[in-house]
Amino acid sequence: MKSPEEMNHEEVLRVKLAVLKREHRDLDDSIRAIQSSGTGDTFTLQRLKKKKLALKDEIARIEDELYPDIIA
Repeated sequence: MKSPEEMNHEEVLRVKLAVLKREHRDLDDSIRAIQSSGTGDTFTLQRLKKKKLALKDEIARIEDELYPDIIA
């Protein structure tokens, strides 16, 4: 595997995208677990949901950069 210095911009974005998607899934699992157990407070849930939304926005931004819409 290449070191970060050897990777081009697109490769770095692809790795970052994979990491963000995994973090988004993990947050989703955590939120679901807290909601189903009923042990979490609303502040914690709001904080996790806000972070999940920020990750979704960052994922969308990177995907737009990697796969731009081409209008013919």
